[in-house]
Amino acid sequence: MVYFRGENFKMNITENTKIENFSKPYLIAELGSNHNGDMELAKKLILQAKEAGADCVKFQSWSKDSIFARKKYEENCFLADDYRNRNDYTLEEIVDEYAISEKELLEMKLFADEVGIDCTSTPFSRKEADFLVNELNAPFIKVASMDLNNYPFLEYLAKFNKHIVLSTGLSDLSEIDEAIRTIEKAGNKNLSILHCVATYPPEDSDINLNNIVTLRKLYPDYPIGFSDHSIGTAIPLASVALGAAIIEKHFTLDKDMEGWDHKVSATKEEMAEIISGAERIVSAMGSYRIVRTESDERRAEFRRSIVLTRAMKAGETIGEGDIDFKRPGTGIAPGEMKNVLGRKLKHDLAYDHILTMNDFL
Repeated sequence: MVYFRGENFKMNITENTKIENFSKPYLIAELGSNHNGDMELAKKLILQAKEAGADCVKFQSWSKDSIFARKKYEENCFLADDYRNRNDYTLEEIVDEYAISEKELLEMKLFADEVGIDCTSTPFSRKEADFLVNELNAPFIKVASMDLNNYPFLEYLAKFNKHIVLSTGLSDLSEIDEAIRTIEKAGNKNLSILHCVATYPPEDSDINLNNIVTLRKLYPDYPIGFSDHSIGTAIPLASVALGAAIIEKHFTLDKDMEGWDHKVSATKEEMAEIISGAERIVSAMGSYRIVRTESDERRAEFRRSIVLTRAMKAGETIGEGDIDFKRPGTGIAPGEMKNVLGRKLKHDLAYDHILTMNDFL
């Protein structure tokens, strides 16, 4: 199935923002826990995301009680990315420190509104989802990859009838399909789907950007995007050429900052590069119809005409050895050679003369 620009499904992700495959992607700056529990740092992240050109900042709404069971805290085993075998913090302490409270999240939403950027969060429990919808008035709900197979939770979220952005990391196709059908059965078809590899960072060979195409073919009613955990800007920019309607990218002020996700996050400069690059790529993708964009004048300058290889007298007959093909293309085109061979000249003509049909008897 081929998808032409302008013929893809359009959907509102916010009240005033439409998203569409093969259009300028909606850019989510994933703040997650990169604020490290510091709301002044969170405000700086919001400001820099706005200055970079992002459309939205997104937090993660969890507490130590909604993310891990007690057994995990008792084992005190950190994620291998940054916190394996730490002894300066316990897992419970770092989770508690990096969480954002309801009051703080409301403060960040108000600040984002002042700055002029959308603000939402990923809920990790029903209580947190209730808050996002009923108190924060989040423009959409983001579902983390870890909850794609949490079908009771998906059903609960769907009944809010808010736009849902669903990440597909950690999942196989049957689980993705079950998640989508669960949301649909609950009466919500206001959905976007993000291809995602939930490794931080993944190997390039594991990213499989062509899954964006696969998801678009399987679910043509929904915009398809990309939640990126790669290093740098090349991979998310490549997703734009495949039609990504949304790009989600972790965002930081400093990749070397203490914390979980800073190393795989984009800086302000990288985020700006993704956004400006995406605009160029969308413009450059153009149409599937092959059309000439160069002017007639430029085409003539670059193409060739039939010219004489020697000076010839009036009445002489043109043979193959008497002609060559040189720029500019203002005379008889090479493809018309059959209409030149065997013709008699009307006038004496010089070497390298550009032939025209007026030169023949």
